[in-house]
Amino acid sequence: MKKELLNFENKKIKDININETVWGIKVLPDIIHQYLRYQNAKSRQGSHKTKSRSEVNGRAKKPFSQKGTGNARQGSSKPPHFRGGATSMGPVNRDHSISLNKKEKVLALKSALSSKMSENNIIFINSFGIETHKTKNLNSKLSKFNFKSALFVYGGEVIDENFKKASSNLPRVSSLSYKGINVKDIISYEKIFIEEKSIKEISERLS
Repeated sequence: MKKELLNFENKKIKDININETVWGIKVLPDIIHQYLRYQNAKSRQGSHKTKSRSEVNGRAKKPFSQKGTGNARQGSSKPPHFRGGATSMGPVNRDHSISLNKKEKVLALKSALSSKMSENNIIFINSFGIETHKTKNLNSKLSKFNFKSALFVYGGEVIDENFKKASSNLPRVSSLSYKGINVKDIISYEKIFIEEKSIKEISERLS
């Protein structure tokens, strides 16, 4: 599959070949949905908790005699119906994550990328390196691409320092290493800008 490689002036530099089995497969919405469920569930903290009868302050001793008081019989002052008592069947610390096997994760990522590709919302850029850290200069370059939100996927270990500083003040613009690409981020942004050196790395990861 051939695609155009552009620069930040939105001008074509050359044509590049990309792996169709990664960037051009049939889109599977159900797999994308499963990955989103997996990702959202995994990010839940799960630290909500209430105290059980064994944890609340109070006496485990029988509060008054079984008979003769006119009250209903009670064995402790910790039950839920007493003031300061425990919570009945309340939440406890738990892991909300669900399982998703490796093949499903890879297929979901390829489906998300292919979906963006079919909408012409993936743009391949030769390099994210820019000459200055001024936000105004970067904003004028990006305005040529006409988008409401964008995700910049860079190759290597770190992104260009000037680009990092200049983009930090732009709303609805984020950057992400190719190692961290995920379905939620891919579908959350309108345009996905992918640096040339990360194309091979992404293709190898998902092949």
